[in-house]
Amino acid sequence: MDGVYSSDPLKNEDAELFETLTFSEAIQKQLGVMDMTALSMCMEHDLPVVVFNFKEDGNICKVVGGKPIGTMVSNSIKDKVANV
Repeated sequence: MDGVYSSDPLKNEDAELFETLTFSEAIQKQLGVMDMTALSMCMEHDLPVVVFNFKEDGNICKVVGGKPIGTMVSNSIKDKVANV
């Protein structure tokens, strides 16, 4: 997968890829971004997470370089806007 979707894109062709999400939105929508304990700890410690396809050539360099790729999951709307 290349980010967080509204539903399983393999089962639902209308699944929407989120560019940004807050931790609260991911929990509320039960998106299964990651283990709930890990998600809660990232939220508690204000540690943003980028969900992306690390198997695609060049994607790790893009993320490290700050390019918008995949889905940014963070605590605030401000972080969401800064990623766009």
